[in-house]
Amino acid sequence: MTNNWSGCGTALVTPFTAGGAVDEAAVRRLAERQIAGGIDFLVPCGTTGESPTLSGAEHRRVVELVVQTAGGRVPVLAGAGGYDTRAVIERVGDMQRAGADGILSVTPYYNKPTSEGLYQHYLAIADSTPLPIVVYNVPGRTGCNVDAATLCRLADIPNVVGVKEASANLPQMCEICREVPAGFSVLSGDDLFTVPLIAVGGSGVISVASNEIPDEMSRMVSLALKGDFDTARQLHARLLPLMQVNFIEANPMPVKAAMAHLGLLEPHYRLPMVPPRAESVVRIVQVLDDLDLRPHLTPAASN
Repeated sequence: MTNNWSGCGTALVTPFTAGGAVDEAAVRRLAERQIAGGIDFLVPCGTTGESPTLSGAEHRRVVELVVQTAGGRVPVLAGAGGYDTRAVIERVGDMQRAGADGILSVTPYYNKPTSEGLYQHYLAIADSTPLPIVVYNVPGRTGCNVDAATLCRLADIPNVVGVKEASANLPQMCEICREVPAGFSVLSGDDLFTVPLIAVGGSGVISVASNEIPDEMSRMVSLALKGDFDTARQLHARLLPLMQVNFIEANPMPVKAAMAHLGLLEPHYRLPMVPPRAESVVRIVQVLDDLDLRPHLTPAASN
């Protein structure tokens, strides 16, 4: 199966209006900005997109909007994961009908399946769709870790083509890169680990920071993948404060606050996400100023 999932992909935020609806015009505008910034693929409706708060119809509509905006210029990896395998399979079908090119599927959370349970979960999903599937491993949020042995077993399923690895466990990342078959994408799920992961064989990143700076994140990843680690490290060092401040509070609260300051969207969230504390916003704005990221002259307007 052709694997499009390398380089820099953006875990898109979902913009909302003051009334709480999905801001469809802003979804299109933000997706277009990403493509113009050189992003390699788009990832709508992941957890950065507040997907647990989206209805099924909203989830499908956001993906439709991103697919329409992309127009085949870049592939779209749609989020569809969760606790209940049957419900995930239904959502994957919705994403397929919405035009997604692939599926990013977070591990089941809270119920802590065994390795065999994880394998059977992803096997059932893979059997339900012809779309390529990227496993999303983020044990700090789910309470469930996909170790290298389990991931190698999953890699034998023809349409399981990669992993978004967000364990923050460097030895595990190194082991995964060593053990998975050639052509299997190992994508960083943490911006700050992107360059180190590529250095040991990783394929790129699914990025939060690229919501704010798609051009610079794309360039950093491209440099590293081409082996120009001297320049990639310099850019990584420059961008590190932004990568860190994006997680000063729970994602996506800080990145949406930063984007609102830059005039890219209106700062609206869905509970239980709320605006960052005032002192956090001060730190976010300071980082943006230090990077010379200036607000747009015309703030984004909600429809």
